[in-house]
Amino acid sequence: MSDPRYGQSPITPIDPRPFQDVSGVLSSRLFAWIGDIIILFFLGSLIIVLLGILGIVTFGATWLLIPIATVATALGYAALTIGGPRQATWGMRMAGLKVETANGGRPDGVAAAVHALLFYVAAGTVALWLLDIGCGFVRADRRFGHDLLTGLVVVRG
Repeated sequence: MSDPRYGQSPITPIDPRPFQDVSGVLSSRLFAWIGDIIILFFLGSLIIVLLGILGIVTFGATWLLIPIATVATALGYAALTIGGPRQATWGMRMAGLKVETANGGRPDGVAAAVHALLFYVAAGTVALWLLDIGCGFVRADRRFGHDLLTGLVVVRG
């Protein structure tokens, strides 16, 4: 219904966000990240070895794919694990965390991959990384900058 005097519809309140347990997620995210880095090191090493062996057969052509494959491995890992039914990477599962959308839904693979990409881009520079992580310390919901940009929340799982 619109107000005939102003030609606008009345303001309706936004549905309240569901309760999302974010207690203690900052320290748990650090341990989850360390676990994920170790897992990604082994996955990346496996991909590099396979491309290296295949490079012998292709006279070095697949060696050009190694930089692309390492990035694709990290993004694919996030897309498949966070976008999957458990909503968490293996490191997050070890730390008791999972990822939800801001309204409590399940994230899709694209959002999960973009979430990881934004984190690794921020981690590549000290200033962006400090700004990204700093958001989590000043916000009550403990969301980092890349969480805000993708609309995701890391919660206790």
